[in-house]
Formats: sequence, structure tokens, C-alpha cells
Amino acid sequence: MPPFKQEIENIKTYEAGKPFELIARDYGVAEDEIVKLASNENPFGTSPKVKAKVAELASKMHRYPDDSYFALKLALAKKFDVKSENIIIGAGSDQIFEFISRALIERGDVILQNKIAFAMYAIYAAQVGGRIIRTDTLRHDLKAFEKLLANNPKVIYICTPSNPYGDALDRDETFEFLGKTDKRTLVVIDAAYMEYAAFKDERKLIEPKELIERFPNAIYAGTFSKAYGLGGMRVGYGIARGDIIEALHKLRPPFNITTLSLAAAIEALGDSAFVQRTIEHNFKEMTRYESFAREIGLTYEPSYANFIAFTFPKGKNASDTANALLKRGMIVRDLKSYDLNALRVTIGLSAENDRFFELFRERWR
Repeated sequence: MPPFKQEIENIKTYEAGKPFELIARDYGVAEDEIVKLASNENPFGTSPKVKAKVAELASKMHRYPDDSYFALKLALAKKFDVKSENIIIGAGSDQIFEFISRALIERGDVILQNKIAFAMYAIYAAQVGGRIIRTDTLRHDLKAFEKLLANNPKVIYICTPSNPYGDALDRDETFEFLGKTDKRTLVVIDAAYMEYAAFKDERKLIEPKELIERFPNAIYAGTFSKAYGLGGMRVGYGIARGDIIEALHKLRPPFNITTLSLAAAIEALGDSAFVQRTIEHNFKEMTRYESFAREIGLTYEPSYANFIAFTFPKGKNASDTANALLKRGMIVRDLKSYDLNALRVTIGLSAENDRFFELFRERWR
């Protein structure tokens, strides 16, 4: 075997949600009976306008996209009142995190993150020899982050709302913390679920323009995978000062999103009414999950995202429950990889949520 880099040896492979085809094959469940509430996708899919645009351009999929992504950057710049030069496009926002690791982190450099957070922060950092330091708190607690600033982190990841818990920081407390960071430290605001948080509580809203104007060492990362329903298209973006974006662009491969992805993202930005409707549905159904948890005695974290995390009491095993649900065609996210006896459940369509409650109650008895 070729001598792979030492950094790769201890990296755990990211575990993505199980696909429909695998469940159908392994458990004999018809694909149309499978409910996937594991990957925080928009249960309504994407905007009908996006579907129409993708169908219209399907005959052009043999053509490379405009590699400047001019139209998408212009649309994002208008939405957030920033300049196109402040924006970089990625194949999902996680590609932005990859660029950051490759551009900034050298062997031994410290990356600071929450105790539980999106796994790719640590995976990308470890690939280049970074040293990951975590807080000792499950929820994002900026006092806990502040105590660890003495480790001189090269990069700090703040995920708000957080994944997999769904807690969200107030804008003011986030900005207060940013004011205490070293200007040579890049602070990443992972805002994958910001559209949901802003709807539920405007105090949680972090606007990219204000962020980068006040803090030259900050970058805002957003995605089209959640509220816009384009998880399968893989489009994300980073917004920061021009010098940061210029440096990251040197690592971006050509045509890193597809012709159809580019068109879909541009069209999705133009249909804010669709996004609004799906977010309203999300929090309406969220109250059903909260009531369900109280009814059967599960602890939950109040969520500002499109999912909810249930923590199991002693004597009840979340992994066993996840596996039992899987055999019935219900896919949820087991959080054992975070050393938590908990499940994360994406808020689905009303009928999908009904099915979850039904199957969970059967298991809980």
C-alpha cells in the first residue's frame, strides 16, 4: 500500500445519512414507504420554479457553467447588500471549510470548536495536521470558547443555529465574543440554518454585511441545502472581506458547482415565498414534536433549525431505537458518534411526522 499521510490515519470517515435504496434492499421496505428524517433536508423539496428552470436547462448539462458564477454572486450580493468580491461559491458550505483549512492551518495549529459540532470542521482540519480543541459544553457557550482563546486558535468555528442540537446564539453576544478574538484568528460563522433562526427570533439573526464590516477576521458561511431545498445540488457560499475571499479563491477548483446547480441556486433565491412557507410549516410542526417529547418523557433542546434532538433517559437506548425505526423504514439520525444517547429528527411533512410518532410510540412501550 502507498504510504499515505500520517494525518489521515486517525481521521474518522464522515457518516452520511442512509439512502432509500439501501434501506429497501436491507430491510425489504418498499421505497415509497420509507420516510427519511435524518439529513435536515427540506421536506417540500425545492421551489416549483427551480424545478422548471432545471428541466428547461437539462439539455445544457454537457456545457460547463460560467466559472465566474457572476449571476449567482450578483444575486447573493443584492440579497445581503455586499459586493460580489466578498463572495466565494462552494460545492456546499463544507467546501468553504475545506478551503479555510488548506489556506490557513499548518501542522500543530489549533482549531477551536464546540464539543459537538458538524464533523467536517475537525475532519478538514485534521487532514492538514491541525489540532482540534473543543469546549466542554454541549450547547454553544461563548464563555467556554473565551476560556480557550489562550490556546491561540488559528480558526474558530461557531455554528449558529448549531448542528446537531439546534441551539442558537444571540447576535449581540456573538459580536461581543468576536470583539475579544485576535484579528489573526479567522472566525467562521456557520449559518447553514440561519433562515430558520431569523424567523423564530430576530435576535438570533446575524447579517453578513454587519459581520464583515465590524470584524475583518470573520467569514459567514451559508448554504442552499436546507431552507432552499437544494441538498442534492450542493451549493454553498462564503462571505468575507475581499482579501480573505481572494486568498480562498486560489484554492477553488474550476467549475466546482454544476451548470444545473448554478441555475437552481439563482432561481431559488428569487422565490422567497416558497422558503417562507416551508419555514412556517417547520415551526408549526416543531410544536408537535415538543408536545410529543413532553408526553412520553424525552428531553429535547428547543431548536432554531429544521430538526429537533431528543435525549434519552437512563435505561433507554437511542441507538436501539434508531435501528428499530430503520427496519420499519423510518430513517433518523443516531447521535452515538457524538457520544450522546440521543436522536436527531428532521421536521418532515405532517404525514411523515405522524408516521414517526406512530412508530416511536410502538417502540417506546
